[in-house]
Amino acid sequence: MAGMLYLVPTPIGNLGDISQRCRETLEQADFIAAEDTRVSLKLLNHLGIKKPLVSYYEHNREASGQKILERIEQGETCALVSDAGSPAISDPGEDLVALCAQNGITVSAIPGPCAAITALSISGLPTGRFTFEGFLSTNKKNRQEHLALLDGEQRTMIFYEAPHKLTGTLDDLLHAFGPDRRISLCRELTKLHEEVIRTTLQGAVDYYAENAPRGEYVLILEGAEPPAEETLSIEDALALVAKKIEGGLSKKDAVKQVAKETGLSKNILYDEAVKL
Repeated sequence: MAGMLYLVPTPIGNLGDISQRCRETLEQADFIAAEDTRVSLKLLNHLGIKKPLVSYYEHNREASGQKILERIEQGETCALVSDAGSPAISDPGEDLVALCAQNGITVSAIPGPCAAITALSISGLPTGRFTFEGFLSTNKKNRQEHLALLDGEQRTMIFYEAPHKLTGTLDDLLHAFGPDRRISLCRELTKLHEEVIRTTLQGAVDYYAENAPRGEYVLILEGAEPPAEETLSIEDALALVAKKIEGGLSKKDAVKQVAKETGLSKNILYDEAVKL
């Protein structure tokens, strides 16, 4: 009988954020697949849990993923963890989940810490619609192409960034979206020195020209303003009415259709049509 894969989120900074269910799942798993076994071992020691650890990360995911799959197919239960936050989100665990899904293995995700959602919730920017963009490419051309695809994006955008690349990324964001676009820079989330800087892209560039970035960042960027709706003039609307009348509609029906299509007042449009 096949086992299953559990996705177990780990604290993004504060060890107190580990849930009871996460703890129980780690205790009950036959083995744990970890992005960095050294980091995960510290968490397990803190929890007083001893379990076999296997390495699963960016550069061994193909070979290691196949071995993990074979063990699950033989009936073992695997708990997948990343260094921090929810595994499989901007994380090589994505491939392991896909591999299990393709082979009919049950995958269960346990809710828990996620830096993207934590930062979004305290950003002060719109949260109703958002897009998660993860880490931008280290290749400048690829990074600029990525940002070009986001031109006109109206949803709030979420990016991850390391401190040593932050200033370069802010320069690219400024070039792509302009100086006045609002941004919230969230760092050291849930830790002692947690900080949220709410400013504009120009303000962020200026600030970090004077202050060295420290800690891992989540960048919450305001979306673009929706384009202004074009209002059809009464003259253009009357031209449409005339065209529909030429097509065989009565004046009343032509006005009714144009009013519905354009959002203009049916009564005003009819009065103007009568004058003609």
